[in-house]
Amino acid sequence: MNTLNKTKSILKKFNIKANKRFGQNFLVDDNILDNITNVSNITKNDFVIEIGPGLGNLTNYILENAGYVLLIEIDEKMIDILNDRFNGYNNYTLINNDILKINIDDQIAIIEDKINRKFNSVKVVANLPYYITTPIIFKLLQDENRIDKITIMVQKEVAERMIAKSNTKDYGILTLMVKYLSDAKIEFLVPKEAFIPSPNVTSAVITLEKKKKYVVNNEKMFFDLIHCSFAQRRKTMINSLFSTKFNNLDKQSINYLFDKLDINKNTRAEQLEIEDFIQIANNI
Repeated sequence: MNTLNKTKSILKKFNIKANKRFGQNFLVDDNILDNITNVSNITKNDFVIEIGPGLGNLTNYILENAGYVLLIEIDEKMIDILNDRFNGYNNYTLINNDILKINIDDQIAIIEDKINRKFNSVKVVANLPYYITTPIIFKLLQDENRIDKITIMVQKEVAERMIAKSNTKDYGILTLMVKYLSDAKIEFLVPKEAFIPSPNVTSAVITLEKKKKYVVNNEKMFFDLIHCSFAQRRKTMINSLFSTKFNNLDKQSINYLFDKLDINKNTRAEQLEIEDFIQIANNI
């Protein structure tokens, strides 16, 4: 049975519909599901985390290829469906919780102790709920140390923001955080017709290879600098930093810093490269 027919069968069997509250759109195109699995490069040596598995259409592909899988699903109605669908597998743990409330590193350690196996590679493969995409991306990149690679489906517009160039409207906080913490690449686009119900937007699958490429003296200050710089992006950098009281710097000090670094005082945040933000943060 192909994924579309399987999905219809499950929905009928359990008498449920997609939950708009959780942003559910079920991916039913087998070619797309196969492509996601391929670009994520899942192997039997990998510990894989899937966020929001829903009915388990992507899970079906992941379980066949991964060493072990942690499924994190917020919708309680999906728990019985997932356990029913995958009762023949013994290489997964299913948690009914909000991804933003879980310490993933701790969960991995608990599972590794339970199954008496240590994994060198941890990957995230997921079709993220679009209403909460950015907080999840920040959490996966910043807070979870065990994760090596992230393969996620997001709105096309969000993917474009993640790899945007300076001096464009898409360039901003998300761009710089992704660039600082990973190498990002849009793999392919996914049309609306690949889902039921169809979303209102085109989607994109993007991979993030986590790695540190820059030297920053104080990461918290660097992250705060980025957020303050884009808080009022129409203002010049100097006025943005002053109006947001960044690091309690007065205007004279900010002007002195920009003179020292030879940065034009009329520059807006979107005109600076990541190296400029690092230079500013390190000199502060």
